[in-house]
Amino acid sequence: MTAVAVRDVVQREHSVLRNYPLLGHLRYLLEAIRPELQQYFIERNYDGRPYDRDVRSIVYERAKGVDAEEPFGTEREVGAAGYEFLVPSLAPRATPDQPPTVRVGGPDCAKPYDMALLNISAMSFGSLSTNAILALNRGAAQGGFAQDTGEGGLSEYHLRHGGDLIWEIGTGYFGCRTDDGDFEAATFADKAAHDQVKCVSLKLSQGAKPGMGGVLPGSKVNAEIAKVRGVPQGQTVVSPPYHRVFSTPRELVLFIGRMRELSGGKPTGLKLCLTSRQQFLAVCKAMLSEGVTPDFIVVDGAEGGTGAAPLEFADHVGTPLTEGLITVHNALVGTGLRDRIRIGASGKVATGSDMVKRMVQGADYTNAARAMMFATGCIQAQRCHTNTCPVGVATQDPRRARALDVGDKSARVERFQRATVHGALQIMASMGVHDPAELRPHMLRTRIDPFTVRSHAELYEWLGPGQLLADPPATWAEDWAAADPGRFTV
Repeated sequence: MTAVAVRDVVQREHSVLRNYPLLGHLRYLLEAIRPELQQYFIERNYDGRPYDRDVRSIVYERAKGVDAEEPFGTEREVGAAGYEFLVPSLAPRATPDQPPTVRVGGPDCAKPYDMALLNISAMSFGSLSTNAILALNRGAAQGGFAQDTGEGGLSEYHLRHGGDLIWEIGTGYFGCRTDDGDFEAATFADKAAHDQVKCVSLKLSQGAKPGMGGVLPGSKVNAEIAKVRGVPQGQTVVSPPYHRVFSTPRELVLFIGRMRELSGGKPTGLKLCLTSRQQFLAVCKAMLSEGVTPDFIVVDGAEGGTGAAPLEFADHVGTPLTEGLITVHNALVGTGLRDRIRIGASGKVATGSDMVKRMVQGADYTNAARAMMFATGCIQAQRCHTNTCPVGVATQDPRRARALDVGDKSARVERFQRATVHGALQIMASMGVHDPAELRPHMLRTRIDPFTVRSHAELYEWLGPGQLLADPPATWAEDWAAADPGRFTV
């Protein structure tokens, strides 16, 4: 202790330790366990972040097969501004025995896919451990829903248990890249032909860090990850913030068409966090002029998750899911393209009510990432970027990953998805709705102040089919006129 005290006094890095040798270490110890103290002893059931205890509990209970029910009533303040609620019907319907699916595949798609209402959102091998990928895919196979691979490549762990896959291609083209980082068509075609790959997706941006490429430190790039991603072992991998294969909206939609052709006609789409409305309208104009449309678009919200992102990006860059989803839906309706393109929604989807809310706002189906991590045992320690995940979900440390039992956790993933979809169907039935296509904006209400409630039909503008082509409303006219399919305007 004397030696530590002397060291504390003579070191120059920490002022606290120079003034308070020995005792100062207590401050750093308490700081290290602050998140755990906050989560377990201080926060209330409904005010934790990013996910409160109520949400985490319902995921854990459903994953374990326990009835996710609560006594006595809501703890939410229903009179507070911003409170949202779904409107029940005086003529409710019976809950369907089998959940509906969504047919994904436009007129140019040769192999349409029936998508579940809730699927596993994009999480890469590298960000997640081997056992986490295996558990998620086995759960997807058991439950009949899809797993998005994330942009980290298509690994054997995605394929081992036979679950349906959405193969995501990001700016690094991992798994189908040349030595200098370009897209390699032949490799892509070979892997996309795999029977388990049901759809292919081009990632434009991610909600938690739009316009920014990811970084995988060289210390994490072991032989296995290097092989999956097609990169040198031990070297830091930097994903560019932009794609090399296109630079204009026209080139983007034409590349979507090329990906679909290379995949043998499988559903091909894109994922994005909404940029400016003008830029997305430029993409819509490019679809119209080139006669090429994606089969699906996944809208990711700024509230979505990430393995690692700068705080400034996570907090202040990107469009929240509500605004992004409604804008994309309206743009496709207004340009007469909505019936060709299915919309997925991702960003803090964890409960049946989350699913219904997003489908009211224009989504056809939903994806969840962090909720699926909870189902595999994640405790929201928020150590994903440190390689020290305490439960083996987000780590490449074999000793830590060993804690995650694939058999047990895959069953939990399947139970969580099934129970959550059932919860969404129960809510829709209480609203008098039998199919998600019957959901309408007036069925979701938001409290504006203690005395005012508005439906989403009143709060947001909703375009009619082809309205932008025939007579753009004044609120859209300027963006529509300025949208240029030949360039991405700032």
